[in-house]
Amino acid sequence: MKTNVQTRRGFTLVELLVVITIIAALAALVSPQVLRGLKKADLNTAISNSRQIGQAMFTFQTDYGSFPDSDTQTDVEAEFPDSEITANTTTSNGYFRQLFVAEMTDSEDIFYAKTPLSKKPDGVFDGTNCLEARENAFGYILDVADGQTTGGSASRVLVVAPLTDDEEFDPGPFDKKASALRIDQSVQVLKINNSGEALLGGGKKLLDSGENTIWGTEITPTIVGPE
Repeated sequence: MKTNVQTRRGFTLVELLVVITIIAALAALVSPQVLRGLKKADLNTAISNSRQIGQAMFTFQTDYGSFPDSDTQTDVEAEFPDSEITANTTTSNGYFRQLFVAEMTDSEDIFYAKTPLSKKPDGVFDGTNCLEARENAFGYILDVADGQTTGGSASRVLVVAPLTDDEEFDPGPFDKKASALRIDQSVQVLKINNSGEALLGGGKKLLDSGENTIWGTEITPTIVGPE
């Protein structure tokens, strides 16, 4: 009795090449969508953390009369002389440390956003460990050297991300978008142009000051970047 044994034929080189080509084509179609999805998730994290920073900032402004600046630093240090945390007015990390000294927050995590210049905080904020270099991704906007107050235009922006080390906006991390915490406690998503400038509605630039701007003629906005 004869038994028919069928030999299973493997893929030929041509067939393998066809399969590889199809997989590569599908990957090329899907990858941009996946990348955009990841960047959107990173932007949402920045927005959520901006709101939490805002809660601490607005409570601070209520207690000290303005958002952190050199004057409030003096007041905070006088009120909490035993604090081991040292604030400064050279980087946004230094300004934000006033929130820790004044016990407005005890979370470094809210200062995280995924950018090339940042890393996840280690949660240690005693002494010199508070908001160490790269543990804060957010820039801070002042009127030259003075802190803003909630008495200004509600559209004025207080905390922003992402920035480059030149304190310009980085279009890469969030797909040419920026998170901008305003002094009315809302968070606005701004577009970033190829020159690293954040844009408001109507094509106006965020940092443009003068008549018919959110800053008016009395404020010269300055971004203090993170360390």
